[in-house]
This record gives sequence, C-alpha cells and structure tokens, in this order.
Amino acid sequence: MGDRLWWKHGILYEIWVSSFSDANGDGRGDIPGITAKLDYLADLGIEGIWLSPINTSPMFDTGYDVSNYCDINPLFGTLKDFEVLIEEAHRRGIRIIMDLVMNHTSHLHAWFIESRSARDNPKRDWYIWRGAKNGKVPNNWMAAFGGRAWEWDAHTQQYYLHLFLKEQPDVNWRNPELRQAMFDMIRFWLDKGVDGFRLDVCNFFVKDARMRSNPFGLGPYPRPYDLQKHIYDRNQPETHDILKEFRALLDEYDERMSVGEVACDEYCGDPPLAASFYGNGTDELHLVFDFAHMNNTWGAPSFYERIKTMSSLIPGEGWPCHVFNNHDQFRSMRRYGKGPDAIKRAKILAALLITLRGTPFVYYGEEIGMQNGKIPRRLIQDPVGKKYWPLHPGRDPERTPMQWSPERNAGFTTGKPWLPVNSDYDRVNVENELTDRNSLLIFYKDLIAIRKQYPALQQGDMIPVIEGQDDIIVYRRGYAQEKLLIILNFSDKNRRVNIAELGGQVILSTHRFANQTIKGPELSILPYEATILKG
Repeated sequence: MGDRLWWKHGILYEIWVSSFSDANGDGRGDIPGITAKLDYLADLGIEGIWLSPINTSPMFDTGYDVSNYCDINPLFGTLKDFEVLIEEAHRRGIRIIMDLVMNHTSHLHAWFIESRSARDNPKRDWYIWRGAKNGKVPNNWMAAFGGRAWEWDAHTQQYYLHLFLKEQPDVNWRNPELRQAMFDMIRFWLDKGVDGFRLDVCNFFVKDARMRSNPFGLGPYPRPYDLQKHIYDRNQPETHDILKEFRALLDEYDERMSVGEVACDEYCGDPPLAASFYGNGTDELHLVFDFAHMNNTWGAPSFYERIKTMSSLIPGEGWPCHVFNNHDQFRSMRRYGKGPDAIKRAKILAALLITLRGTPFVYYGEEIGMQNGKIPRRLIQDPVGKKYWPLHPGRDPERTPMQWSPERNAGFTTGKPWLPVNSDYDRVNVENELTDRNSLLIFYKDLIAIRKQYPALQQGDMIPVIEGQDDIIVYRRGYAQEKLLIILNFSDKNRRVNIAELGGQVILSTHRFANQTIKGPELSILPYEATILKG
C-alpha cells in the first residue's frame, strides 16, 4: 500500500463551518470549534475535511462573496486560529481542504473597488464590464439566483457581469494579471500547509469572448426565472487551460489535491460534462463531483446506473468520487429517509458510499442521520430562500447546527444558534448514537474502519455481479489476493440470489453476525440488508 494517497483512498468530510461547533458562544460555528472536535473526526476515521468558505466576507451569500482571499472571516476566527487547526489536524493525520471561490469576488473586494473607480483604472479589466447595447443590457444572460446577470454602475456608465448576486461580480479570467493574482493567492495557502481545494462553480470561470446571448429553452429542471440554455456563460473550452495551470501549481507540492463543483441546472447531474474536467486524468482536477444522486429516486437500478455511467466516462488515470449529500441540496434523509425504514435505508447508502471504488465524501451530520431542518420564514438566512420563499425554501434546511448531544441547542452552542436546531436533536445526536450498538453512527465507524483495514476497498478493482435487478446491487472488490463481496438489498422484501462462487466470512452486516460463514451459491437476503463478505 505504498502508493496510498489520503485524498484517493481515505474518507473526506464536508463541514459547513457556521453549523459545526461554536467555541465562543456567539451562536455561529467557528474554526476553534472545529479544532475542538478533531478527536471526534479522527475517531470516526476521517482523513480530510473540506471547510465551507472561511475567507473574509460581508456574507451576502454565506461566504461565497470573498472580500479578502488571504485572511480569515472574523466570524470564524483568525489566521492564527486557522494555522492552529492545520497543525492540530495534521498531528492527527487529517488534511485540510479549503473552499476556493474564484468565479467572482465580493463587490467590497479591493480589486473590484478599484475596478469600478474609473474606466481607465489598471484593474478595470480584472472584471467583466460592458456598455449598454441599444440602450439595454449587453445580452440576455440570467443570474443563477434569478434576474439579469448585469448590474448598471452609474459612476462609470457601464454594466458589470454577475452570474450570482449583484454583490458577487464575476472576475475576468482572460486577464493575465487577474489570473496571476489568483494563483499567487493559491500559493499563499499552499505555503500555509493547506492540503487541497474545492473549486466553486469551476465551469463558470470563462465566458464567451463575443458575449453572445443564450438561446431560450427548457432544461431538464426548468426554473421559472431562468428559461434559457446556458451555452455562452459557462463551460467554455478555455476553462480547461486554467485548470491545467492550476494542476501544475498543485503538483509542485507534495500530495495536494483538488475537487471541482461542475454546476448544472438544479444539480440534475451532467456526467459527460463533469468527467471532462478530469482532463486526461492527470492534468486537470484530481476529483470531480457528480451530482446525479442529488435528484435520484430510491432503488438499486437508479443508483447503479448513475454509478456505472459516471465511472465509464472518467479517463483511465482519473479517480471517481461519490457524494450523496452537500450544503446545496436536501439531505439524503429528507430525500430517501422518510418513514419507519429511514435508518435502514441510510445504512444501505452508507455501505454503498464507503465500499464503492472511489473517494467518499460525507457531509457533516450524515453519519448520525440528520434530517433537513424546518426554518420559519423570518429566520431564513440564505438569499435564495429569502427571495423565493415559499417556492424555494433556500439551502438553510440542510445547513442546520450539528447535533452533538441531547443538551440545550444540541450541544452546538451556549448562545443563540444562527439557525434553529432540528427538533429531533434530543434523540438524533452523537452522544446518544455512540452508546447504541445499532446506531447509524456506529455503522459508519465500522464501515470506515473496515475500509481502512482492507486495501481492496481503498485501491481494489470493482466487478459488478448483480446490477440492480430485483432491487439488489452486488459487486466484488479485489486487491492482490484479497477479495470482498458487497451485497446490498434496497428493497423492504426478502430476495433470493444465486451467485457463483458465493461464500466467505461476514466482516460487517446489518443483519448477520461477524465471522458468520456463508456458503453459496444461493443466499436469502433480508429486507434492507447490507453485508460484506471476505472470500
């Protein structure tokens, strides 16, 4: 296992910083709070944590509007606090991944303040400015959060582009000075010891040079405020040149990594597009999220087909990654976990996530079965929810505070939480589940421990045996002489399967005892059973 890489073979864990752990009692999570929970993460078996944006920001879009790339938002702590986090995490074998927001900055960033000060300012071309066209906006582009993507600046009598909020002006990646400033910033954090970066909407970086209007049309998930096909405001070929340069920079350092968000309408998933950002597998992003599962339906066939499709598109030297939850979409417990079988389904998903070939990403609270929260309109923080409630509740429901204990505020804070704590925190929390042998948290810990123990689950090949038929997924993982068989029943019914060469010892199961011997070729699989056999 000398070629083992933390980002490729370990478990990565996303933290929404505002909601993970509050150390100073102001009601919002912070960097010292994360440092205080590193032992929990190490005990869980996590090898890398991806932090939501922590750079200085006026928080018009929850931190995705950066006003200073080389400092820390005072809401979350100080640069010294972050340096301590890096040191303490590394001491425990945990790597740190920062969220990089490079499609746009805050309108309060010093670069933009200079850019909008005068048409002849040296930084004018660091952003995308255009004059009116026949007295109207330069083209028909729509912002991701609704409305025109152009904002009039009365001072310089031109429009600037913002594919998100007007407080988030898009930078001009075609400008070599802007590009160099971005890469200098990345080097600043690499020199601090940051181990990797998650790239926000990396397919938006470059826009059509001719600024052509997008054609009208309905995508697979049409939104009433955005009825156009995004041909010219994203997914431009020059973006790949930027990512190649970015990868070359990372490769100057030991074991650094990148993972990209390739955004598409309503997270419908676009596997060919996502896979293209691997380049040849070694010259662009290390990992690329595929969001097909965010709009998946429950059942073995749908999960298997999505996994198969993405895996078939990744270049030979590329490496898959898998994600069922994140900060922008309803939690999987909300999508798949309704009713009395919620935890049973969650265990099936956990077993699938941790045993697939590729890098698993776990979203904070996923390991204890956190549900979406219910946020009253008056307490909504997310700009999407504020603008489109009740049509869209926003993204706050999947960002509620981590549930650590049955104590007040779920042990998250001694103050008033920035978002309401889920009402089920008295029973769904880390403290309770650590003492319950049958809990989801213990199952996650067991799965991760087994993944660390068996190279077949980290580096092995994956051979399908049952590809979703009868709501069953079965596959083999093998490495050298080690062979494992993973059996997953997505249904609430008994299933009988016939698998050639079936047999071995149970190393983990939702329904069977460890070390139990299974003899094939026929096996009766119980409802929502997940079993891992060592052959």
